[in-house]
Amino acid sequence: MEGDRILMSQRERDVLKVMGVVLEGGRTQVEAGRLLNRSVRQIRRIARRLEAEGDVGVVHRLRGRPSNRRLDEGLFGEAVRIYSQEYGDFGPTLAGEKLAQRGIVVSTETLRRWLKKAGIWEGRRNRGKHRSRRERRACFGELAQADGSPHDWLEGRGPEMTLLVLIDDATSKVVARFYPAETTLGYMDVLGQYIRKHGRMLVVYADRHSIFYAERKDGQERGLTQVGRALAELGIKLIPAGSPQAKGRVERFHGTAQDRLVKELRLAGARTIEEANEVLDRVFLPWFNRNRTVKAASPNNAHRDLDPSVDLRAVLSVQDIRTVANDYTIRHDNRVYQILPPPEPGLRGGKVVVEKRLDGTIHLRFKDKYFKYEVFKGAGETAGALPPLPRSLPRVGTPAGAPKDEGRAAVTAQPSAVRPALGRSGRTPAEPCPPEGAANGTARPRWRPGPDHPWRKRILTSHK
Repeated sequence: MEGDRILMSQRERDVLKVMGVVLEGGRTQVEAGRLLNRSVRQIRRIARRLEAEGDVGVVHRLRGRPSNRRLDEGLFGEAVRIYSQEYGDFGPTLAGEKLAQRGIVVSTETLRRWLKKAGIWEGRRNRGKHRSRRERRACFGELAQADGSPHDWLEGRGPEMTLLVLIDDATSKVVARFYPAETTLGYMDVLGQYIRKHGRMLVVYADRHSIFYAERKDGQERGLTQVGRALAELGIKLIPAGSPQAKGRVERFHGTAQDRLVKELRLAGARTIEEANEVLDRVFLPWFNRNRTVKAASPNNAHRDLDPSVDLRAVLSVQDIRTVANDYTIRHDNRVYQILPPPEPGLRGGKVVVEKRLDGTIHLRFKDKYFKYEVFKGAGETAGALPPLPRSLPRVGTPAGAPKDEGRAAVTAQPSAVRPALGRSGRTPAEPCPPEGAANGTARPRWRPGPDHPWRKRILTSHK
């Protein structure tokens, strides 16, 4: 009440209008109870209050008074203080969960109202281009969206990392892992984890990254990438996304992870990729798959089991094809690999698949059979490289064994193992230096035809 005015809600005015006719005798209490959805006992109570107090009798008794369920004022100050000191960039939802772990239980909306009252939180509006929402796939395992998120996940405490994600379109269940960068081996590893956990999905929906699609500058496809080849061998279809908004499911996951996961890593004090993956597996992914997933429209599971005959480690490897030489060797990554006996018919001169697996091991496969091998002794980064051509040697006028009198600098600049091919074209190998004390070789004398040579006879005849 304010002076002689009574503040009423619309509902209270409706009650007063119905009860006024009851007090005048124009309507029964049973009829009033039916109109107001009240019992006859409640109608009698309201009538007695109107007779004793007048129109103010329909106003709620707690109008203008503090709520009986209000929280302690000290709790408000404590929550605001902790938020300001430790959770300054947390949202009300995440901050409320962290405060509850410390014994300060407050609802998200109450905390948001407190933070607005303290002036340390402002609402955020995300306005962008209007796009129509694509309906989720009906079955779990029908489609999985793939993407990587490079971000300052450790906030400068450790190395740069990229989060590779596979998220199911129907349920939003996630399999993710931290890697140093967005690479082929990283996607193969996270794909293997997904398949071992759930099975083979029908479709992978990814952007047009060169890891998934090999294209020329004119836009024409030029073949399968390693990831594309692995998906084809597993019977998984690859669909390209035209824009980031097209794969909004995984993009929204990145937004959630870059907000909450960064703070979880901060609270855990993670400084390495291994520690970050531990927090990811132990804290964030269980929370997300428990609280941020939905139930699929269909109870059917579209995942397919992997056939026991398929070696997933072999499929999820970087594969190259090499030709076997006559001595049963191949060259790969500047190394020479000697294939050990027994030989296989057709192996010499045949094509061998070199599998570089995720654990770093190399396997040589010819048809469906794997061969043992050994790395050629002394084969390193320059294994099997040809020696430099003599043409690349400095061209000097004196042999290496005959130093000049100007000083030793000119001698030390010459190669110690070979000497220039004197007067030669450079296509023939250089001659080795003679041992100390041996006579230095001389240049081959110029050949001249003898006096009775047929050439000279022709010359004399022409002069005559």
